[in-house]
Amino acid sequence: MIYIFPTETSYGIGCDARDAAAVRKVFEIKKRAPEKSVPLIAANAEMVAKYVDAAVWQNLEVERAVQNFWPGALTLVLPANDFARRTLAPQTIAADNTIAIRVSGHAAARDLSAQIGAPIVATSANVAGDPAAYTAADAQKLIGVDTFLDGGDLPLAPASTIVRFTNNTWEIIRQGSIKL
Repeated sequence: MIYIFPTETSYGIGCDARDAAAVRKVFEIKKRAPEKSVPLIAANAEMVAKYVDAAVWQNLEVERAVQNFWPGALTLVLPANDFARRTLAPQTIAADNTIAIRVSGHAAARDLSAQIGAPIVATSANVAGDPAAYTAADAQKLIGVDTFLDGGDLPLAPASTIVRFTNNTWEIIRQGSIKL
């Protein structure tokens, strides 16, 4: 099942992150380069903990980021654990064995993940390179979507901030809504 849903940054397109066929369909709809992994949204921090390296997850710096910015527009790039490698679709795990994941500030995105019982793919609802969709009408223009969650018109907001945590150091990959 492919979904369009509102997030705190824009409308997203996604699916159950464990469903490799659905993830491939999201790539087709977006015309996304196959070598790029896709970010994920989880229902809550407890769900994230199931998919990332425990030692990194329990690091004080990561704990502070989670407490201060989740739910919200901060995407953390963290090492995937064995469970993630066994259960998530391969396109959700980057070549360096990391996943990009956040707990969205929008209840609809969190609820969708909770109902599925796993992280969802959450990339902007647009063709790669086109502007993100902030209105329901713009988001509905994508073809091949099974379910549409209408969140009305969303305020114009920058994309999520993406940061990688390795060797006890933060690296900003994309500066977005959250200024670090």
